[in-house]
Amino acid sequence: MPEFLPPVSSSTTDYYRPVEVFVVQPPKQRYWLHIVLLLATIFTTLVVGARMEFNFQHNQPAFSLNDDEGPFFPWHWIKAEPSRLLLGVPFASTLMLILLAHEMGHYLCCRYYGVNATLPFFIPAPTLIGTLGAFIRIRSPIRSRAALFDIGIAGPIAGFVVALTVLMFAMPLSKSMPPGMPSPDIQLGYPLIFKLAWCVLPLASVKASSSALHSIYFHPTAIAAWVGMFATALNLLPGGQLDGGHIVFSLAPRAHKMVSRLTILALIPLALYFWAGWLIWAILLRISGMRHPMVAEWPGVTGIRRWIAVFGLVMLILTLAPEPFAHSSILQVLRQLREQ
Repeated sequence: MPEFLPPVSSSTTDYYRPVEVFVVQPPKQRYWLHIVLLLATIFTTLVVGARMEFNFQHNQPAFSLNDDEGPFFPWHWIKAEPSRLLLGVPFASTLMLILLAHEMGHYLCCRYYGVNATLPFFIPAPTLIGTLGAFIRIRSPIRSRAALFDIGIAGPIAGFVVALTVLMFAMPLSKSMPPGMPSPDIQLGYPLIFKLAWCVLPLASVKASSSALHSIYFHPTAIAAWVGMFATALNLLPGGQLDGGHIVFSLAPRAHKMVSRLTILALIPLALYFWAGWLIWAILLRISGMRHPMVAEWPGVTGIRRWIAVFGLVMLILTLAPEPFAHSSILQVLRQLREQ
């Protein structure tokens, strides 16, 4: 039996007046751009990985400034014999897996909370490792501090777990440097997690001490794990809109600016005495570090998330290398320039 509505009087006309509703459609994913950047990054990491593998097989340092073929991006060396590109598969696949794990940690957490985010953008570059990393773009507000915390820390945890797993398998594949070999032109500085792993999984021919790390030819996959640890440490710096900054803001929004300023102040002496690149990060944090997207203040972050935050601090301590590249502090660079 149909139901009839009563007649509409003039006093109730406003309640039945049609209202225009505008639905904002989320921007479309540019899948072609993601694919192009992914393929380009695979290529650039294959190029540098091939040279690393070649050097490793011939008992040479992974990086050398005296290499006539170009130490940073040996394109001409690959062009002369394209089949060499296959040598880069171990390094490239491992590094891409670590970067993908980090970004998918963020992305999947965004999907869980209904936050609109892009797929990962990989950044190809003719650098020492063939890439500048990867990132996702968040294109809608994050509704709670708990969601912000989970999204912020999911990436570092995912990347750290994969990098640590790779390190456990790659460390025994490395080999000791032959006696009398000169120090490589580019020496990596190793974080605490490498020193701990070395004590657990040392090579039989080398004494298990952290000082022995500089007398090792690390397998290319171990270098990929080093890159993953370095990326984890950079992202966990507690400031700005880095993952660490998101974590700080979710835990204590009012402390975010102060913690960001303290992080910037801490990076300046690190740049002077350890690695000049810390100054670039200090500048980047100063440009964007005082701002953060607003998130509802209540409810706060409680319970197990605070213990996960402690684990995030432990990850930062384990992965942070104050001197990721030896002899590259601002003072050392200035001294070298004066001697030339």
